[in-house]
Amino acid sequence: MTISEVSEKYGLSADTLRYYEKAGLIPQVRRKESGIRDYSEADCGWVEFIKCMRGAGLSIETLVEYVSLYQKGKRTERKRRNLLVAERDRLKAKMEEMAKTLERLNYKIKVYDTKILSCEKDLLARKE
Repeated sequence: MTISEVSEKYGLSADTLRYYEKAGLIPQVRRKESGIRDYSEADCGWVEFIKCMRGAGLSIETLVEYVSLYQKGKRTERKRRNLLVAERDRLKAKMEEMAKTLERLNYKIKVYDTKILSCEKDLLARKE
């Protein structure tokens, strides 16, 4: 696939894809004789993985470390797993914090709605 096809498929700009490759987030993509990137299924798998992980808040640095470890082979499996577990735990804590924030926002909105309704009733009663 060309970079524009991958860009469209995953909703990422071509510049982002080039950056991901340059930063080491995606192993170097094979090029055609003309120099145009030719993304394989495996390359697209990396794009999908990186997009998902970035969407969950993983840092570029963490992902670069993960990809680097992956490229070193089987002997890094435990380190890669530990990296993913640590990120999962961080994400879980963030989600719990966000759930508390959501709960507080819902409470504030309920209080706001109650006060607004009360004020509106008072205004309507004055008009009658």
